[in-house]
Amino acid sequence: MESHGRDEAKGPVLHIVVVGFHHKKGCQVEFSYPPLMPDEGHDSNLLPEEWKYLPFLALPDGAHNYQEDTVYFHLPPLSGDMKCVYGVSCYRQIEAKALKVRQADVTRETVQKSVCVLSRVPLYGLLQAKLQLITHAYFEEKDFSQIFILKELYDHMNSSLKGSALDGSQVYLGLSPRDLILHFRHKALIMFKLILLEKKVLFYVSPVNRLVGALMTVLSLFPGMIEHGLVDSSHYRPKSSVSEDASLAESVLGAEEFVSVSVTDIANTNLELEGEETAQPPAESLSSGNSTEGDNHLLKPPSRTSPESSESDWETLDPSVLEEGGSKEGIDGKEAGSEFPETFDSKPVTPITVQPQSASSQGGVIQGLVSGLEEDQYGLPLAIFTKGYLCLPYMALQQHHLLSDVTVRGFVAGATNILFRQQRHLSDAIVEVEEARIQIHDPELRKILNLTTADLRFADYVVKHVTENRDDVFLDGTGWEGGDEWIRAQFTLYLHSLLSSALQEDNERLLADYGAPFIAAWKNTHNYRVWYSNKHPAMTTITPGHPFQGQYSVADVKLRLSHVGQRAAGGRDVLRKHDELHGCRRARC
Repeated sequence: MESHGRDEAKGPVLHIVVVGFHHKKGCQVEFSYPPLMPDEGHDSNLLPEEWKYLPFLALPDGAHNYQEDTVYFHLPPLSGDMKCVYGVSCYRQIEAKALKVRQADVTRETVQKSVCVLSRVPLYGLLQAKLQLITHAYFEEKDFSQIFILKELYDHMNSSLKGSALDGSQVYLGLSPRDLILHFRHKALIMFKLILLEKKVLFYVSPVNRLVGALMTVLSLFPGMIEHGLVDSSHYRPKSSVSEDASLAESVLGAEEFVSVSVTDIANTNLELEGEETAQPPAESLSSGNSTEGDNHLLKPPSRTSPESSESDWETLDPSVLEEGGSKEGIDGKEAGSEFPETFDSKPVTPITVQPQSASSQGGVIQGLVSGLEEDQYGLPLAIFTKGYLCLPYMALQQHHLLSDVTVRGFVAGATNILFRQQRHLSDAIVEVEEARIQIHDPELRKILNLTTADLRFADYVVKHVTENRDDVFLDGTGWEGGDEWIRAQFTLYLHSLLSSALQEDNERLLADYGAPFIAAWKNTHNYRVWYSNKHPAMTTITPGHPFQGQYSVADVKLRLSHVGQRAAGGRDVLRKHDELHGCRRARC
């Protein structure tokens, strides 16, 4: 089924939708322009089957606890359309007595509504900025029958956003890697490597705007991911349609095309990284069957520059806070400290200066022969969110079945409902945004994700430069050292170096700087095999090796000891709070 207006291709915005809460029917669509169903009117409540969860995504669970909120969400493509639909929703509530025109079905003291934009392109922050203004004006009318403002919004957005006027910097509006690093510190690198392994990762926090902001900011650290890497990230079927639409399942979610290996399997294999040429499958078996031509011409590759990084002393990292109940569920401090060198230099080495290349020198993007994504000359973005690996910035409770769906091989998803958090067996890791804590359930996966000494140097370098500039009132995050684009440049350099090093299969020392177990696990992922199956000439310009490779020094030992010590202290704090909580409960009993 095709929705009205798609063939006209007027611009990036597909629909403007209003979702309200009905005291008997629950969340429902109250208005759509153009109509979501081509044969229905603007006020129809009917939805395409593929978009049946739209009302619950736009009006999130627990929304009544907040005066206003913002949601980013992804919808699956409609039949015949093979691209993700990007949604932004602005929610507000108003007292019913304040309305100038009170409709008969308004029986509660407050009225809750969301205004949504469904778009072809992932301009989350830009759409949010425009949508918040219109939502405010729509509520200020105090008469929700005044829909002319919504039709004007549709026309305005399509006239102002379409064409080649868009550049890459607009894609990152509202996503702050600085805030991410200040909050998560070195754990940002752990999340980065966790997603590279295509694990089931669940972000958890309230309200929704904090949730989607943290999740999408992590993804913005992957070069080209938001611009071109999410077009295949929402291929799922509603629960009532599992047995239907077999053609879509075969073309998009063919189980035989999945490339996924469990951590236990990796742990039980030889980690010497020999014979990795077997990791290259036939190209035809990896093709995603996904075409992105057409809509993504609206997005240019980002043209941003990054200044050279200055040398600096190392800074001690904050600890990773262990999960409640002990170190079994966090990233174990004892394991992290098991990589002490047998010998080391008595003099500390000079920190390696990171000099990332300008993204503007990477040239344009082309259609990937194997991935089906728009790629740069380095083969980026990686084909992570393809073949049933989902990106769902916000998941409604009604989508809970997707976590255990056999056609879903993994996900990076966000949730605010505690039921998602409690069912830990359905995910590999839970990122608790409020506490900046990463719960990794499998001990083998924790070992794989232990940061190496070179990783700790890299993370420490980034954290130090961000914290040094945190009080700089002139820093706007657009190019200064320690700013947003500078941080993205560091992670781009890290990924370029990782890819270049992975090609050096006979050099175990280079690979060890990233962690031999991590490299072994990553080489068995779908995204690496797709990348490896094609040639990327620009990779010859990247020097193999970790950006912070070098001999061990006394400074590294101090860094590792401090890192482990602080993590242990964080674990004790969690245990103390846990004991205090349960002690209070026992006292009440």
